[in-house]
Amino acid sequence: MKKMYHLSTCTTCQRILAETEAGKKGFVLQDIKTEKITPAQLDELKEKAGSYEALFSRRALKYKELGLKDKALTEADYRRLILEEYTFLKRPVVLLGKQVFAGSEKKTVDGLKAALGVVN
Repeated sequence: MKKMYHLSTCTTCQRILAETEAGKKGFVLQDIKTEKITPAQLDELKEKAGSYEALFSRRALKYKELGLKDKALTEADYRRLILEEYTFLKRPVVLLGKQVFAGSEKKTVDGLKAALGVVN
């Protein structure tokens, strides 16, 4: 399966979508703001990524607002928070077969491009 969980209003997601040509490569695109990620979808991503923490964004404004940086979060906490608030999911999250690429870090995007055969 080729799927991208993203925010359509996020310029970083838009840039990565354009750079990887995911829209032209048969990806299913899911805007997580208008179509929330389901528990089953999140669990599938966790199985491939290894943990819910790997899918969790500490850049979300609510992370600081809720004082989460001062708390010891468990895997159950990460799962609950992502399901409650879409901004806690790293973005974009790309499911490519058995691989998951989460976030917008350069090495992650470069790995996705390599997996897709996209030349920089």
